[in-house]
Amino acid sequence: MARDSIHSMMSHLPTLPALLEHARNLPPRKGFSPFQLAMVLIAGCLHAASMAWPFDFGFIQGQPLGGMQLLAMFLFAAQIDSCRSMKRAAWLGVAFGTAMLCSTFWWLFISMHFYGGLAAPLTVLAVLLLAAFLSLYYAAAGALFVRLAPRRKLPRALVFASLWLLAELARVEFFTGFPWGEGGYAHVDGWARPLAAWVGVHGITFLAALAAAWLAMALRASRMQWATAIAIVLACFVLSYLPVQSALPGEAGSTSAGEPLQVTLLQGNIPQNEKFQSGTGVATALQWYGQQLRDAKTPLVVAPETAIPLLPMQLPEGYWRALQSRFATGQQAALVGMPVGNPQAGYANSVVGFKPGQPEPYRFDKHHLVPFGEFVPPGFRWFIDMMRIPLGDFNRGAVGQASFEWKGQRLAPNICYEDLFGEELGARFADPALAPTIFVNVSNIAWFGNTVAIDQHLQISRMRALEFSRPMIRATNTGATVIIDHAGKVTHSLERHTRGALIGEVEGRNGITPYADWVSRYGLWPLWGLGLGIAVLALLFRRR
Repeated sequence: MARDSIHSMMSHLPTLPALLEHARNLPPRKGFSPFQLAMVLIAGCLHAASMAWPFDFGFIQGQPLGGMQLLAMFLFAAQIDSCRSMKRAAWLGVAFGTAMLCSTFWWLFISMHFYGGLAAPLTVLAVLLLAAFLSLYYAAAGALFVRLAPRRKLPRALVFASLWLLAELARVEFFTGFPWGEGGYAHVDGWARPLAAWVGVHGITFLAALAAAWLAMALRASRMQWATAIAIVLACFVLSYLPVQSALPGEAGSTSAGEPLQVTLLQGNIPQNEKFQSGTGVATALQWYGQQLRDAKTPLVVAPETAIPLLPMQLPEGYWRALQSRFATGQQAALVGMPVGNPQAGYANSVVGFKPGQPEPYRFDKHHLVPFGEFVPPGFRWFIDMMRIPLGDFNRGAVGQASFEWKGQRLAPNICYEDLFGEELGARFADPALAPTIFVNVSNIAWFGNTVAIDQHLQISRMRALEFSRPMIRATNTGATVIIDHAGKVTHSLERHTRGALIGEVEGRNGITPYADWVSRYGLWPLWGLGLGIAVLALLFRRR
């Protein structure tokens, strides 16, 4: 009797498939649960780690993880897709963006606290506020998605990807620009790698967001089988790590630019807290770099950003003249990072080039200056006065400055994080006859210690090599001093945080990739047009 009663009660309970079907048909939540918030915060941290794995877990340390970036976007898109309140979606965007950006550039704490002398609580607050401010772009994307998204899965995912693209473009363009940590860099290896020569890192970001959002939204569809959806996610995760052996699209137009060039890349490893101290770091830099420039045997030698930390007029008597004389004759040339200028004309963070038969040294002035480090944004003098960072109120160089021509190669310098802005490097490709054959990056990442910032910057440089099918040689103070070929592969490297010289050869390239062609003509406007066009179409259809 009791058994029959229990059986009767059990027969009226809903089955698991029925519960799943009921859950799928529920309307989206108006608010978000603690679980949703936790998932968004986890997704933001995973997105940051995907650019360069920050933990010492064997061979993956410092490596880009494209599958992790897709997973992070999948988790975030799934939570945004369940919102029907613009306000709640905006808050989820803020949470994701703040977690992602704090986890991406937390190393700013080192430069501001340890080297700038800013109190630790204020430094934490400054990094948090910067991340929160930049996350407002993602907040706007989330809110607009709720307002504009259609019902069908693929158009819905397309709207999500377009709004995400617009948020990333805003990070590039507005308030001097700081797009460090963009999702496309996680795919510098793997399935998306051949696309860089066509659509660039921003295009890859758009496509990754589209794929992740479509998967997330397909999971919410009533006819989508969970097992199939999970299998697709896992397949994309695996595909992210498959090596790509095929030639790059657009590489057919990229050909060798003469004989390989032998280079020496210098890495002084001058401690940042001594670098601008006259009695220690300055004396060490002048002595060591002077000796290396004098004794180098290769046709080209490159010294990093502010390798010579003094203006020419401040150098010891005879030092500047000896440096010029060293390369005035013979078969060698040098590119040296140093400040130049005078009180009347102003100062610049520059790369100075020496070669035989040149009446005046070549000069490249940094265009994309670092806020608070190389210029003071209006209204922030009070913040600068709280730190002890040696500041320069530098002049801004022009976009598309001339290359340094040597041994049949056109060497295009860029300083520090200027290689983060591919559209600015692309301006040099407007005239194919004058387009660079080799990129030269000189940097000083010692400001951020022995952290993942070094690995992140390396992935950025590798992406630029892929986009333009150009090699990049990097001379840095503490790392990563490397030679990257035109396919984005590191062929030579020097151990980080050591003092030494990397000797190797680099093969320059001619030809224009599709990305270099359109970005040199139109900048980022085609991508702005794509994102805004999809958003406007979504708005028109939504009104109908």
